[in-house]
Amino acid sequence: MDDDLTVAPDSAARLSGPAPLDMQNIARAPKALLHDHLDGGLRPSTVLELASECGYDGLPASDAESLGRWFRDAADSGSLELYLETFAHTVAVMQTAEGLQRVARECAEDLAADGVVYAEVRYAPEQHLEKGLTLDEVVEHTLEGFRQGESAARAAGRPIVIGCLLTAMRHAARSREIAELAVRYRDQGVAGFDIAGKEAGFPPSRHLDAFEYMRANNAHFTIHAGEAFGLPSIHEAIAFCGTDRLGHGVRIVDDITINADGARELGQLANYVRDKRIPLELCPSSNVQTGAVASVEEHPFDILARLRFRVTVNTDNRLMSDTSMSKEMYRLATAFGYGWSDLERFTINALKSSFLPFDQRLALIDDVVKPGYRVLLG
Repeated sequence: MDDDLTVAPDSAARLSGPAPLDMQNIARAPKALLHDHLDGGLRPSTVLELASECGYDGLPASDAESLGRWFRDAADSGSLELYLETFAHTVAVMQTAEGLQRVARECAEDLAADGVVYAEVRYAPEQHLEKGLTLDEVVEHTLEGFRQGESAARAAGRPIVIGCLLTAMRHAARSREIAELAVRYRDQGVAGFDIAGKEAGFPPSRHLDAFEYMRANNAHFTIHAGEAFGLPSIHEAIAFCGTDRLGHGVRIVDDITINADGARELGQLANYVRDKRIPLELCPSSNVQTGAVASVEEHPFDILARLRFRVTVNTDNRLMSDTSMSKEMYRLATAFGYGWSDLERFTINALKSSFLPFDQRLALIDDVVKPGYRVLLG
């Protein structure tokens, strides 16, 4: 062997050709996640323990296995509105400093164990005030939990960077207040701002003052749009609100015509989204559960990817969808025949679209993602 050749620990796969694209190897691949809800990713065992500690007696099951199954089955409603009702139980046990810190810490640990090297995790501080915490205290305890989780993951040899997104509920009237909170804590771990909740009847343009505040302060934000309500919500999020990214955005496919010969024609909105490289935070399993698409195999992810939209792979709610980044990537690879180079592209798309400072994005792409996929590509 040439003395100048440095053999990596995973050199057997690298020297013998591409590694098999299976769940085990996908879990080893470095991944980036932009759309993950903190209150949608709890461990079932943690929900049970926190419920016992805080005196919440409304859980529909008394053991972790049954509770996890209940969340998954209840979320399989085909309706965004019914899907959102499952969050009443997780939010109920996230009302104390200890509960918020634990959930955030475990979130970072779980994502890192799945090979996620960067994640933006979102939640709505206004939903965690029932036990007397202030908005600032909610943010501070959650950020402390993320820091603890990052430290534990680093000690385990799986370093991860967590950026926090503060969400305002679109049916409420606190979006400007939450936007101000996001700017106040942006140097302490808050990466940006978001609005979420029922789309129908609650257009993003209702929150223009919040988005104008974010833009005035050179701060990042994303908007849940194009999941349940279609093209009008996407248009408003972009044209009126100036969003950096589209949370889901899956219904942009409604502005794409597929001709009999297979050729695709893009409408004006779809062309604009593609031309401007506006990132799509696509969540395949969740989109099936809420009825946005019929199945992963019928998800427009592949159409959008082949048309070179800025597609990213996301979990949305790991508890409700019984999923992980590795599972989402494996489902897409199985459905559409993707290889390692495709998964690498989706990962780089996510990092390019992240709210990290540019130099940090570049470092993760060049020093972590590309070397990690070189090993798997062989």
